Amino acid sequence: MKDAMHTAISLTVLATALACSLATTPANARARVFVASYGNDANPCTFGSPCKTFQHAHDVVDAGGEVTAIDSAGFGPISINKAVTITSPNGVEAGIVPTGGGDAIDINAGASDSIILNGLTIDGSGTGQNGINFMSGGALRVQNSFIHGFAVAGLLFAPTASGALFVSNTMVSDSAYGIRVLPTGTAATATASISRSELANNGTGFSADGSATDSGSPRAVDATITDTVVTNNSNIGVVATSTPGAANIGIINSAITYNNVGIFTEKQVNNGIGSVINISTTIIRGNSSTVVTCAICAINSYGNNVIEFNTGQALPTLSVSLH
Repeated sequence: MKDAMHTAISLTVLATALACSLATTPANARARVFVASYGNDANPCTFGSPCKTFQHAHDVVDAGGEVTAIDSAGFGPISINKAVTITSPNGVEAGIVPTGGGDAIDINAGASDSIILNGLTIDGSGTGQNGINFMSGGALRVQNSFIHGFAVAGLLFAPTASGALFVSNTMVSDSAYGIRVLPTGTAATATASISRSELANNGTGFSADGSATDSGSPRAVDATITDTVVTNNSNIGVVATSTPGAANIGIINSAITYNNVGIFTEKQVNNGIGSVINISTTIIRGNSSTVVTCAICAINSYGNNVIEFNTGQALPTLSVSLH
């Protein structure tokens, strides 16, 4: 799914501009490299002589550099260990398929590294484990992409230290979890911003989970979902799970429709930390259940939502004032 505001650049114009820039670029510069269906990983990964796979292009590009797909093809799974942008222009389908039931993209980067994934089609065919498995890094941005058919999660954001996730203009479908945010490291916290996206036909659409535990301090998740459709998920549309860490979600100007359970809050350990979901200007419609919550959890409405035509309908536990 491509951002409608993203400017389409013809490959002819792109080729001309790059040819001019490459003519004045030192031969050893690797700030930008290219892959193509006709490429070869023995090539220098220039526009005129591109690589074949995203993995090789990642390995040769400078930290903080960019890997660009020239044409539509499958470019293989990737293991990312540094700051990098992997992208394709409008009109190009850059496919990534995992091998051997593994992950399509694994990310083990440095604490301050920012990874950008733009314009990718990631297909697990029902047997791949995770579309994107983020284990370490500073921030992950997923834009204008389609993630489909994974046995664990389309996008698993499980940082061992604190990290930030940004997803926009992306569809995640037909996976056990669409997006699951589950910090795993001692005292790790995760923030997530999901905007203008669709989480459809998964088991669970979106999960903010602070329940991972060991001998260290608890984790915490704080997530915001805006202008997003969460629909037709067979288990839960949106869930916040707390304890020992807190899990909080704000849902704004979105649609939670036709899921088994629309919104769910829960805790895994019997202590005083409950999960919280706040909803504003959102429609919750046609779910088998609207709201399920634990005794010390909360689902708060700002009083400007539409909640209708749900089976076993329950109202939010508290109405709060707009500020």
